[in-house]
Amino acid sequence: MNLMLFVILLILFITIMLMFIIMIIKKKTITTSQKTTPFECGFNPMSYSRLPFSMHFFMIAVIFLIFDIEIIMIMPIIFTMKTSMYMYWILTSVTFTSILLVGLFHEWKNGMINWTK
Repeated sequence: MNLMLFVILLILFITIMLMFIIMIIKKKTITTSQKTTPFECGFNPMSYSRLPFSMHFFMIAVIFLIFDIEIIMIMPIIFTMKTSMYMYWILTSVTFTSILLVGLFHEWKNGMINWTK
C-alpha cells in the first residue's frame, strides 16, 4: 500500500513540476483582436457575417464529401471481392458507380460544374 501511495505521489510531483517548467519556458504571445476572432476557411473574419460565401469554396467542399463517401463505400467492396460473393460484389459495384455517374451527369446538365458562371 505504501508503494502505491509513493508511486501516485511521485506521478503527481512529476506532473506538477513539468507544468511549472512549461509555464516558465513557454513562448509569450501577444493577444490581438485579429488572433481572437474565429477563422473559417473561405470567409473574411472582419467582414459582415451575412454576406454570401464563395460558390467555388462550396463546390470544393461538396466534391470532397462525395469522394470521401465514395472511398468509404468502395473499401468494403474491395475487401469482399475475394470472397465467394462475387455476384453480390459486381451488383453492388455497378449500382454504386451508376448512382455516382447519374449524379455527375445531373450536375453537368444543370451547369453546376461550371466554374466561370
